[in-house]
Amino acid sequence: MLLLRHGETEWSKAGRHTGRTDLPLTEHGEEQARALAPLVKEPFELVLVSPAQRARRTAELAGLSEYQVDADLWEWDYGGYEGITTPEIRETRPGWYLWRDGVIPGDAEHPGESVAQVGARADRVIERARAVEGRVALVAHGHFLRVLAARWLRLAPEDGRLLKLDTGTYSRLGFEHAEPVLTTWNAPVC
Repeated sequence: MLLLRHGETEWSKAGRHTGRTDLPLTEHGEEQARALAPLVKEPFELVLVSPAQRARRTAELAGLSEYQVDADLWEWDYGGYEGITTPEIRETRPGWYLWRDGVIPGDAEHPGESVAQVGARADRVIERARAVEGRVALVAHGHFLRVLAARWLRLAPEDGRLLKLDTGTYSRLGFEHAEPVLTTWNAPVC
């Protein structure tokens, strides 16, 4: 399974938590997305993409024009922390750490999600991907893909904290001796 993290946005560049806010790619983010194209030359049996325009645009620029939008691939809903950086959050909540402390409720569009809820979405995506004979590609977001990789490895969702993932990178999940493994992680192409 090939995982593509979308290219850079203004908020990802600034370190702002970008869950459900639908932002476009920056010019650099579009370059990152185009650079992913050599990875998708062979056909895929299933391509799933987050509904966010940053993920859809990344898929298209990378050459994955035939895809299905899957709402389970949305980024973590950061609730009341949407659009805020970690240093800003720590001004009122010293020592805050997303993976341990979670988020606070936000407005109706950003109610917030626990790491367990993100893990449940990741489990559904994994189940859908494993039902396919052949290659699968997912285009989504940093924290979500980190949770998904942890779940692929049969780890707890919060163990995604161990897997840093940059914008415009690719990763691969596979098997060794019938056991799930990471075969490539956070690999840059430009």
